[in-house]
Amino acid sequence: MNPVVRKTWARRGRTPVIRPRGRSFEKVSGAGALVISPKGRRLNWYLSLLPKENFRWPRLLTFLRNLRRHVRGPAILIWDRSQSHKHAQVRQFLTDHAGWSIEFLPSYAPELNPVEDFWSYFKFGRLANFTPASVEEIRSVVRRETRRTRRSQHLLRSIANRCALSLF
Repeated sequence: MNPVVRKTWARRGRTPVIRPRGRSFEKVSGAGALVISPKGRRLNWYLSLLPKENFRWPRLLTFLRNLRRHVRGPAILIWDRSQSHKHAQVRQFLTDHAGWSIEFLPSYAPELNPVEDFWSYFKFGRLANFTPASVEEIRSVVRRETRRTRRSQHLLRSIANRCALSLF
């Protein structure tokens, strides 16, 4: 709930002061997916936020079921090595849905994960200096920013191209 403080413009001698509106230690966890069409022409960004808890395997299954409604054909999931990604129930779900396969990234390689670049874009760019009063306000603003990002193929490509993995 504390803001990520970044540099900002202000009149000389008038240092801006960012005051968090709440004194909460609540958090919001998220799961994200960058979807690239088979020929690489179209990108889309899917995001699910979970207030006040971590994304563990049951919530990940819900996210995958929802993603499955949007991605109808075969898919390759490029994942980090999170424990929830390796859970038996998640593996069983993917086995039951032919055409979906998993490729794991090296043990600690956030620079290869395009989803990390999307989180950075939101957290350190669009939501810098944002001081939410509630978890619902965070969800609302992040949804708005997600919709805005989805409308721009150029923006989606530029964020996706920041990772060291060759996607196109």
